[in-house]
Amino acid sequence: MPDDDDSAISATEAKRLFADWKTAPAIVLAVSGGPDSVALMWLMARWRRALARGPRLVVVTVDHGLRAASAREASDVKRLARSLGLPHHTLRWRGAKPKTGVPAAARAERYRLLAKAAQDHGATHILTAHTRDDQAETLLMRLLRGSGIAGLAAMARQSPRHGVVLARPLLQVPKARLVATLRKAKIGFADDPSNRDMHFTRPRLRALMPALAAEGGDPRNLPRNLARLAARLARADAAVEVLADGAERYLALKERAASRVGPPARIFDFAAFAAVPEEIRIRLLQRAIDRFGHEGPAELGKVEALLSGLERAGAKKPGNRPPKLKQTLGGAMISMAAGQIRIEPAPPRRRRD
Repeated sequence: MPDDDDSAISATEAKRLFADWKTAPAIVLAVSGGPDSVALMWLMARWRRALARGPRLVVVTVDHGLRAASAREASDVKRLARSLGLPHHTLRWRGAKPKTGVPAAARAERYRLLAKAAQDHGATHILTAHTRDDQAETLLMRLLRGSGIAGLAAMARQSPRHGVVLARPLLQVPKARLVATLRKAKIGFADDPSNRDMHFTRPRLRALMPALAAEGGDPRNLPRNLARLAARLARADAAVEVLADGAERYLALKERAASRVGPPARIFDFAAFAAVPEEIRIRLLQRAIDRFGHEGPAELGKVEALLSGLERAGAKKPGNRPPKLKQTLGGAMISMAAGQIRIEPAPPRRRRD
C-alpha cells in the first residue's frame, strides 16, 4: 500500500485490505459516525458490490448515551448505511453509568453489544476502524503503564472476543487517508468532542504527539514508527508464545480432569521449571492461573511477584522441612510442596456477614 498519508484509498487497495474476510458468511461493521468508521463502512460497501459472492454486511452503531448529539449521529449513520444498501441497527447502553473509568466501561459495553449483534445476525467477525494512529496511541499508553511484550504489541489485526473474531483491517492505515477518502467521495462525518477532552488519556497523548514527533524529524514518522514497533513486538511475542507452548508440553507432569480424585490442576516439577528462561516461566504461570482461576486474567506484575516467591521458596535449603508456598491469585490456588508447583481452582471466598 502506498505510504502517502494524504491520498484516498483506492478500490484496489481496499480489495487487499479486506481480502481476509471474503469468505465470511456475515460481518458486523462497528460504525460510530466518526471519520474512521464511516470510511470503513463506505469502503466495505464499495468492496462488497464488486464481489459476485461475499459476506453480508450489517452496520451496528452503539449509542452510549453519554452525549446529547449521539442519537442524531446514530441516525445519520443509519441514513448513510441505507443509501449504501446496508442494513443498520442502533444498540443503546442502558442503565446507570459509572462515575469513574467511563471510557473503559463504555468500551467493554460496546464490545458486548457488538458481539451480541454478531451472534444475532450469524456474523463470524466484527470489523472496527482502528487506524495506525490508534495503534501508536495504544502503544504509548501501555508503555507508560509498564506493560510487557504482549501488551506493547498493542492491538492485533484479529483477536477473539465474546465468541466472535474482532478484526481491524485499517490498523496500518493513517487516519488522514480515511479522511481523504471521505472528502473525495463527498461524504460527511461526525466530530466527537470527547476526542479533544483532556480529561481522557488518549487526547492528552495526542496533544503530546507533535513535541514527540519533533525529535524524529517528519511529524508523520512518529505514528508510523510506533506502529512498526508494535508490529515487531507482536512478532517477538508470537515467537515467545511458541517457545512457551513447547515448554508447557515438556514440563507438564499431569493434568487431571475433574473427577472423584480431586479438582483439575496443572503440576510442574520445580527443578525443571526453574531451568527455563524467566519470561517462559512467567507465561506458564499466567496461562495456568488464567485457566484454573475464576477472577479474570492475572495481572503481569502479580504473576512476576508470585514467581519471585516461588524462587525464594525453592532456594531455601530443605533441611528437615522441604520448601513450601501456598497463595491465591486470580481465583487460582498456587502451592509448592515436595518439589512440585501445583495450580488449581481456589476454594470459594467465605462470605462476610
